[in-house]
Amino acid sequence: MNVQVWTFVMVGFSFALYIGVAIWSKAKSTGDFYVAGSNVHPIVNGLATAADWMSAASFISMAGLIAFMGRDGSVYLLGWTGGYVLLAMLLAPYLRKFGKYTVPDFVGDRYYSHLARIVAVVCAIFVSFTYVAGQMRGVGIVFSRFLNVNIDVGVLIGMGIVFFYAVLGGMKGITYTQVAQYCVLIFAYLVPAIFISILITENVIPQMGLVAKVADGSGMYLLDRLNGLNEELGFNRYTDGSKSTIDVFFITAALMLGTAGLPHVIIRFYTVRKASEARISAGWALLFIAILYTTAPAVAVFARTNLLKTVRVEQNGEMIDVKYENVPEWFKNWEATGLIKFEDKNGDGAIQYRGPKSDVPNELTIDRDIMVLANPEIAKLPNWIVGLVAAGGLAAALSTAAGLLLVISTAIAHDLLKGAFVPELSERHELGAARIAAGIAVCIAGYFGMNPPGFVGQVVAFAFGLAASSFFPAIVMGIFSKRMNKAGAVSGMIVGITFTAAYIVYFKFINPTQNTPAHWWWGISPEGIGTLGMVLNFIVSITVSALTPPPPVEVQALVDDIRVP
Repeated sequence: MNVQVWTFVMVGFSFALYIGVAIWSKAKSTGDFYVAGSNVHPIVNGLATAADWMSAASFISMAGLIAFMGRDGSVYLLGWTGGYVLLAMLLAPYLRKFGKYTVPDFVGDRYYSHLARIVAVVCAIFVSFTYVAGQMRGVGIVFSRFLNVNIDVGVLIGMGIVFFYAVLGGMKGITYTQVAQYCVLIFAYLVPAIFISILITENVIPQMGLVAKVADGSGMYLLDRLNGLNEELGFNRYTDGSKSTIDVFFITAALMLGTAGLPHVIIRFYTVRKASEARISAGWALLFIAILYTTAPAVAVFARTNLLKTVRVEQNGEMIDVKYENVPEWFKNWEATGLIKFEDKNGDGAIQYRGPKSDVPNELTIDRDIMVLANPEIAKLPNWIVGLVAAGGLAAALSTAAGLLLVISTAIAHDLLKGAFVPELSERHELGAARIAAGIAVCIAGYFGMNPPGFVGQVVAFAFGLAASSFFPAIVMGIFSKRMNKAGAVSGMIVGITFTAAYIVYFKFINPTQNTPAHWWWGISPEGIGTLGMVLNFIVSITVSALTPPPPVEVQALVDDIRVP
């Protein structure tokens, strides 16, 4: 069978599985819809959390970023991994003990203010829509290549699937669907990695293949070979970085601290029975996440090496550029999606893929988000593996999209309607409002998926920066500071997210021509500005709290109670 048939089989089977699980686990109450009845086993919750956490950015984009950025791409790996550890150790158990459904619930009650709740709702919706745009874009890319449809049509198909099991099943349906999605995505990620590792280095374990010698008898290590290929084409050495130290630090910190403020991850710890199980499920999730994250650098190196070997071949002992007419089938397939573009600037018919250090102009543009998806085709693996990777990419994108859409619907129905404006709202009407909100959110998410502000990993990095600058200080100070009051928390969240969003919008949309290190403040990129926004949040919230009356005695007692084991 060809690639398209295998893709239909793999994707069709996985979608049938997800829909079947959603019907089996349909939410029957607001408790089921919001937190799966708070009765999920820690290991099951760990699997679901891992799937929720490993979005299209992790599956599709992270290895692609590392493949093109080399050492600089490690900021995504370090930031997202370290952030999850921070979340699991510092925040999750305390938030679970608080016992509320959502982060705005925590903010509203801890800061004894409807205004604080509303500000938290706005921040949650803003962050979630930014994040979900990347997921829907990932869905569109997968469908565009493997089902031969337009990217926008692919987004629409993904919208329909997410709408079905997120709106019908709520958190209960999403939890058990995400367990299935984790199994699909991790199998789809590891199988081609193992095959390619064997082909290139004869190592079954991809992590070992990354640091092994190339299996061509040359005795050269894979990373040395890749450094040589990069330098030959005018790129930086793969193992060297080009980003400034301050920007690397700020991006890593924004990703790490943004993780601890992401509402769709935090809400997962409300689905277990008690705080101790929240810690256990966090540990399991970290293990499940580490399986993919330790494999990603190897996948990136394999993909980069195979790509360069495709556009440069040896002829009569000399490396030459491949003629466009001789490119392999995978190149033409991806070119049809618009995600690979070749412009013959000198008219010689050869593909000149060159870096900024080369005197020869570059003629090839490659979207970073295709590297993981195209990797099996580039390596000439069997068609069933190509279809499996497509199913894995969809599983990663849809699992996170569903979690984010649930956060949006919960924020509107539970935190905004019932929590602030219509407290007498019945459970039945609240559940109906949540489903309507989820449906509307799917449509808005689809629009952003069709018109994304950047590639998948970059869009997700923006979401993390926004989460770091808004939620992280309010949550941390709410748990560990009895003196933090509502005036400080509200003003800090507003200043933090406004500053961060304005910086991103200015450099990405208002004046993109100045989106260079020379024009960034202190050399900090839009992907890393969330760290500075978080610092401003802390400064403003602490200062305002010190100048205004302390919280009521009962709120201070609540803070003490949260931290009691």
